[in-house]
Amino acid sequence: MNKNLYFIILLLAAALVAVSIRFSMVNKEKPADGVSSAENVIENIMTRVSVRRYSGEPVPDSIRTAILKAGMAAPTAANQQAWEFVVITDRAIKDSISNNFQYAKMVKNSDFAVVVCGNMDLLFAGDRREAGNWLLDCSCASENMLLAAHAYGVGGVWCGVYPEEDRMAFVAKMLNLPSNLVPVNILSFGYPEAASTPKDKWDPAKVHYNAF
Repeated sequence: MNKNLYFIILLLAAALVAVSIRFSMVNKEKPADGVSSAENVIENIMTRVSVRRYSGEPVPDSIRTAILKAGMAAPTAANQQAWEFVVITDRAIKDSISNNFQYAKMVKNSDFAVVVCGNMDLLFAGDRREAGNWLLDCSCASENMLLAAHAYGVGGVWCGVYPEEDRMAFVAKMLNLPSNLVPVNILSFGYPEAASTPKDKWDPAKVHYNAF
């Protein structure tokens, strides 16, 4: 084969590979429907609602695990990761929560719930200045799980436990939590019984630049 022709064939092959790679990257950046990944993320955030009524359809284990993984992908001060998740699927425990928590009655009919706890043993694992951020870390993890659930079509709601002493004591006893774990909240999850309309909470009057 002529050397020049061989060189030209190589160049064409390389060009085809480059075009193929670029096309693949574009497809990842712009889904078939033309909506960008960024727009999908924003849409998921803006349309998330608190869901308290569930259809009873079971949530697959793979989705449940994905929700938990999203929680542990949250920001964490000094990388302490001072969180522990207690997943609740047991009927008796769900009933007990519903019967004893006025604002967590929906847990009874949830597919599963997650109690997010702060691990006090990790408070000083890193920089002592980060010791008070365990609650913030657990809160970030909780929001991540709620958003991940919504992305999968699963409804969720945050039920507060901390800092109410009676609620904390009840949850700790019910779940046999070790003394180093502080329950922060109960996240209730399940497929929504019906669609909900998200609230528009945007208020430019609450945005301040450089100073109040």
